[in-house]
Amino acid sequence: MERFQLQSEPREGAGKGVARQLRMKGRLPAVLYGRADKPVGLSLSEVEMKGILRKHPESAIVDLSIAGGTTINAIVRDVQRHPASGKLVHIDLQRIRLDEKLRVEIHVHVSGNPVGVKEHGGILEHGTRVVNVLCLPTEIPAAIEVDATPLLIHHSIKIKDIAASYPQVEFLDDEDTMLAGVIPPNVELAAVPGVGAEGATSLVAGGRGGGPAAPTTAEPELIRKPGAEAEGEEGAKGAAGGKDDKKKEDKK
Repeated sequence: MERFQLQSEPREGAGKGVARQLRMKGRLPAVLYGRADKPVGLSLSEVEMKGILRKHPESAIVDLSIAGGTTINAIVRDVQRHPASGKLVHIDLQRIRLDEKLRVEIHVHVSGNPVGVKEHGGILEHGTRVVNVLCLPTEIPAAIEVDATPLLIHHSIKIKDIAASYPQVEFLDDEDTMLAGVIPPNVELAAVPGVGAEGATSLVAGGRGGGPAAPTTAEPELIRKPGAEAEGEEGAKGAAGGKDDKKKEDKK
């Protein structure tokens, strides 16, 4: 792993006012901590820090020179940025020994166009974005590389599938943690003219059975003229009344 040279100066005072004045001068407030030593307030060059983070965004190892002091091996443990502008705000550094293993988070970089996406319309799904590992400071990988090219639909790559490619690293997360996978596409039923929701359901069910089912159509309703129902009722009453009158005449 590449090591970076970083110059620093002791920082007196703390608080928003001091930090604001440092940033106006192109410097960043920082804290060096770790091991048995007391935390030390420092200021760093913003330009130098940006250059380091551009090459190694996470867990960069630096040979930290403190003005008037010695050079210290350190790791960039935390980078704080402004939530709106994204500008660097504060840096945390930790003292380390190059012969002692460290627990660090490593970014997962997924590359390649999966076969399941290119040929079968699947969707590439990213798993965990960072993994926790234990290794020597000089052997920290810049990223965990995952080639998703051979993946088919319902296939995935897990930590156990790539662990052998990083023999210098001990993975601390579960070996079945997914790093990348391909899932089926989202299928939406197109609107079929003349088929309602029930008919669409019937189509889907028929398709699953091996072939599309014919859409069912409702029986047509009898259309009557306005007042036809009333006329029918009166006609029925009249007919019944005529039958009663005929019965009376026959009795006479």
